[in-house]
Amino acid sequence: MATKSENYSLLYQQACALAENEEDSIALMANLSALLHEAFHFWWTGWYRVKGEVLVLGPFQGPLACTRIPFGRGVCGTAWKERVTQVVPDVELFPGHIACSSESKSEIVVPVIKGEEVIAVLDIDSEKLGTFDDIDRLWLERIASLVAK
Repeated sequence: MATKSENYSLLYQQACALAENEEDSIALMANLSALLHEAFHFWWTGWYRVKGEVLVLGPFQGPLACTRIPFGRGVCGTAWKERVTQVVPDVELFPGHIACSSESKSEIVVPVIKGEEVIAVLDIDSEKLGTFDDIDRLWLERIASLVAK
């Protein structure tokens, strides 16, 4: 059985192939959401795009989600503000967590930085505690960066 890193390595190759000739970031986000969601069976996998002072829901896989998230609020807004990936083993312990669903137990949010600006965040939720670690952070940062090209 393949390790998590081996699975991500293969997935990254597929993500690079999807990104190679795709100029539309929303189309790429849609396919990357589907790729990640299908490969790892996360509870929710998607993107929020920066629009002025809020993050606006973009392409995703999973149940209904929050539509808008203010700068600095919740895990997504914090990743945007701090420009650093947020790995949250238990969302209930994250100050100011925005509960779009009570099913979400752990979360990782990766900021997508193009030039000097955060243009989006990749948000992945799990219905289990402690799902995400540094392996996820490393590979998801690589995958999310494809949107900034």
